[in-house]
Amino acid sequence: MAVLIDTDLLIDLERGVRAPAVEALLGDEERAISVITVSELLHGVHRASGARRTRRRAFVEHVLGSLQAVPITEGVARVHAEIWSNLAERGAVIGAHDLWIAATALSHGLGVATRNAADFERIAGLRVIATPGQA
Repeated sequence: MAVLIDTDLLIDLERGVRAPAVEALLGDEERAISVITVSELLHGVHRASGARRTRRRAFVEHVLGSLQAVPITEGVARVHAEIWSNLAERGAVIGAHDLWIAATALSHGLGVATRNAADFERIAGLRVIATPGQA
């Protein structure tokens, strides 16, 4: 099995928060990220300044060099549209970025490792791997 790592877990790793729990959570599963996560991480770099920006850029570049970034394709867009429609009908829409990450995972048969289980668990058929203490 393989998982897309959600941005929140990577930020935890950058900050040194719950790093052992994150590593235990992911175990031996193959790991990748969505291009949405690439954008979110780089956004954090651009918002930082000084030494913090330098540290953050180094961390992000290490992540980008270590993990495959899975692109958004027409197939992902089709899954995205279906999930979005289903969630809207139920009045349970999640954030736009999380919706793209979920669509990417589903279209490639991947799970999502996240601290944000509550939103991702709204999506039928998506395997959600939550940090300890998450539902």
